[in-house]
Amino acid sequence: MPDIDQFIAAKALTDLTIALIEAPSENPGGTEEAAVAVLADACRRVGLTVSTQEVEPGRPNLTATLPGGPGPGLMFLGHSDVVPAGPGWTGDAFRPRIAAGRIVGRGSADMKGGLAAIVIAMGALASAGVKLTGPVELVCTVDEEDSGLGARDYVAQQFNSTYRGCVVAEPTKLRIVHGCRGAAYVHIDITGRAAHSGRPSDGRSAINAAAAIIDVITMDDLAAHPDPILGPGSWNVGLIEGGQTISTVAPMCYLGVDRRLIPGEQMTDIVDRLRARIDAAGISGNGIDVTLRPTLDTPAFVTAPDDPLVADSAAVLAELSLPSEVSTWSAACDGGFINRELGVPAIVLGPGDINGQAHQADESVAISELVDAARAYARIALRMLG
Repeated sequence: MPDIDQFIAAKALTDLTIALIEAPSENPGGTEEAAVAVLADACRRVGLTVSTQEVEPGRPNLTATLPGGPGPGLMFLGHSDVVPAGPGWTGDAFRPRIAAGRIVGRGSADMKGGLAAIVIAMGALASAGVKLTGPVELVCTVDEEDSGLGARDYVAQQFNSTYRGCVVAEPTKLRIVHGCRGAAYVHIDITGRAAHSGRPSDGRSAINAAAAIIDVITMDDLAAHPDPILGPGSWNVGLIEGGQTISTVAPMCYLGVDRRLIPGEQMTDIVDRLRARIDAAGISGNGIDVTLRPTLDTPAFVTAPDDPLVADSAAVLAELSLPSEVSTWSAACDGGFINRELGVPAIVLGPGDINGQAHQADESVAISELVDAARAYARIALRMLG
């Protein structure tokens, strides 16, 4: 195997991660255009061919390619958006700083550090002049943190591309995740009838109806039908907004609901079943109207532990003296779209900690972990395509 490590430098990884963080791409609330421009320039500098596809104004997907032979390629997948900074930071979330060997800033772990590691790994392969049986591609999508617009647009554009596997660079502490639950977001709008609070029987409370819907959701016995690898799905009511004034029977209420999916589940079936259970409970009608609006529909996936993508990745981590066992994830990611729509085996393997750092104040990633990630990515490509 060529000496790839000589082309992977901690400074290059640090500089690119910082530059990506300094290009804010909060979602919702902004666009990914500036971050994608930084990423595109970095890809071109290391010798990759870059193309972009605008999904919505100011929201471009990016594909960067290291050419290879005519065989199937290897995809590395990431996203350019980050969640809003939120409160609690000890400094500006988009003015990254280095503390105790870690880069601190919004998106450092989820997942601009992972993107930087992919670019530097692909650049190392280019600099080493290795011959590959197929291309290596970085696919960077927009809107992963909200409704998956970028991934859905990307898979809809693919007609002839074939891949031996897809490595999603989401933060897993560089552990191999071979299965992820999916995610469906359901927005529930409830309309009632306003009345004076002194005579609540004259109205129909949308808040009371929302409480009844929450009861319907929480009584769903998902544990009775688990996936053998990922376990059962789950419900979470994450948002509730409603009412007009304290002295008025609530004429409206809104619920934002998350349903984690297991393989084989479809968002349309989930929504139809929930609507039927709401109707069976007698919640809608007689002055109460309930509307369900599904948005995000990220599929679940499981890749067999003996698949070459999993086996080769585990071998590479072992070579680097890193943990090589496989596990599953309770989170969802764009890899589900690649697996379901393109039939490509997928794993999640990236620097950073999704539970300890992602979406939190003072989010950070270790520079040493970025170096390990870049080394691992380059070696996986060599093992699969070299």
